[in-house]
Amino acid sequence: MQIVERWILARLRNHRFFSLGELNREIGKLITDLNQRPFSKLEGNRRQWFERLDQPALRALPARRYEIATFQKCRVNIDYHVEVDHHYYSVPHNLVRQEVYARITRHGVEVLHGGKRVAAHARSRLKGKHTTLPEHMPAAHRAHMEWTPGRLLNWGASIGPGAETVVNHLLTNRPHPEMGYRACLGLLGLARKYGKDRLEAACQRALVIGSPTRRSVLSILESGLDRQPTLPLQLTSWQSPEHENVRGPDYYH
Repeated sequence: MQIVERWILARLRNHRFFSLGELNREIGKLITDLNQRPFSKLEGNRRQWFERLDQPALRALPARRYEIATFQKCRVNIDYHVEVDHHYYSVPHNLVRQEVYARITRHGVEVLHGGKRVAAHARSRLKGKHTTLPEHMPAAHRAHMEWTPGRLLNWGASIGPGAETVVNHLLTNRPHPEMGYRACLGLLGLARKYGKDRLEAACQRALVIGSPTRRSVLSILESGLDRQPTLPLQLTSWQSPEHENVRGPDYYH
């Protein structure tokens, strides 16, 4: 480093460059000059020693550019998906509830279990969406765990008609029912936290506003809107105020 500072950086300190290419060309000339300068205590120069010792041992660069990767510990949910940056990626369904690692790069997500890759997906930035491979699904989507669509619907019915309708929406408005398991179990958690009566009131309110999702139900509960009177199904039409500057529709006849 000291040699580079003396023979390259110091020699360029008073020069003004107007582009990176111009600077690189000048540095290249000085590097060539530096590598050809004879050693003071050894025979030859840096270029000759590089060609004799280092160059024969060099290998070709990899065909693909190195990608920086991060690792994230995940647990496979009962819908056989893992969450990475709010997106859900499928893994083989026999790994449900197993601990895995996600290897995350700019363009891909790999899932590792026991040191072996069990799934690979192109990375998606769509939050709340699923990336699912058909080979990861259980055969014919038959119930393979203790939770089934029928059990979830029965649980919703035990809360009330509003909760049952929301559960049915979560199960039927996705490509496969298993993709709605996570949201349905989230509703179950809300029942434990807020109680069945409040959950049923929140589900009914979510249905009235046309947003039967777990996120909407949670927002209603957190803000206490479930304690307010139920919204009317049809809102009255908006009427313009009486004012001399408001002409009204008759003006244009």
